[in-house]
Amino acid sequence: MRNAAVERKTKETQICVELNIDGGETLIDTGIGFFDHMLTAFSVHGGFGLKVKAVGDLYVDCHHTVEDTGIVLGKAFDKALGDKGGIARFGSFYVPMDEALGFCSLDISGRPFLVFDAVFRRKKSGDMTAV
Repeated sequence: MRNAAVERKTKETQICVELNIDGGETLIDTGIGFFDHMLTAFSVHGGFGLKVKAVGDLYVDCHHTVEDTGIVLGKAFDKALGDKGGIARFGSFYVPMDEALGFCSLDISGRPFLVFDAVFRRKKSGDMTAV
């Protein structure tokens, strides 16, 4: 099975991620309702098992929790993919949902890079700030 467990502890957060690329249980608890919802959808629709437990300085804002969870999740995917044997290196996908169109173009070459281009019409989604 392709799986990994990764933890990260900083002054602001303590994050634990368990990932099973081949499927499994989804349990998400970050303390940020909208973020939990999105990580759950990511796992369920991606067909992989994901457990995330995050404790962060939410009394300040959600920035550190979201950022550190992303770092740990990326490391878990890298670890679980191993030598990436038998996996297509890149791909893309569109998903239309209600009034939104999501698009992802992914390359697992190992060279990290992100372009995030979105317009937020509200300052918050639940308790999660957009900025």
